[in-house]
Amino acid sequence: MSALQTRPAVAAMFRLQFEPAQDCWVLLYPEGMVKLNTPAAEILRRCDGRRSVEQIVDELEQAFAQAALRDDVCTFIDEARQRGWLQ
Repeated sequence: MSALQTRPAVAAMFRLQFEPAQDCWVLLYPEGMVKLNTPAAEILRRCDGRRSVEQIVDELEQAFAQAALRDDVCTFIDEARQRGWLQ
């Protein structure tokens, strides 16, 4: 299976939610919280285990009327996996 066909999902020990007090999306875990910038939040919100990386890229390119996001999205997903945020 190619990297674009994988279906990433937020890891079980993390919870993605919008935090009104922070006015941003955050990734909560037992020891704390990661405050996410807008691009990171938009990617992670789509990492639901149902969408492939390719589908996530397509959705983001359409949602933001921007082409050539594949490299940035793949780089972020790889880094999020290394940090344990995604499974």
